[in-house]
Amino acid sequence: MSQATEEFFASLPARAPAILRAPVTGTLQIDLTTDHRTDHWLVRLSPGRAVVDRARGPADAVWSSSADLFERLAIGTAQSISAVLRNESTFSGNVMLFLVFRQFFPTPPGVRDPRETAREQTGRA
Repeated sequence: MSQATEEFFASLPARAPAILRAPVTGTLQIDLTTDHRTDHWLVRLSPGRAVVDRARGPADAVWSSSADLFERLAIGTAQSISAVLRNESTFSGNVMLFLVFRQFFPTPPGVRDPRETAREQTGRA
């Protein structure tokens, strides 16, 4: 398991109050594969709280990905929804958990909020 992935999961509980504001509650199992080995992460989400275990268990949703892809997501060089749409990863279960969880991923380097760009353009005009 990469250091970026380990750090990502370790940071979830501290970052949860700022990210998990929606009234969504559930458990997401994340399966990360490398060659013939699968690492399991269980993330219990609730408003303002994320509990992370390196385990497999009952879950409301399961997200499967290669460990390499997940590392790219964790450092912001890949997009989670794009990966699912391209069938680079799979998801089943409560889709709201996936949509909420993806907010933990950083934005890709160099990406700017279009609202910020519009404000700058309006200020110049």
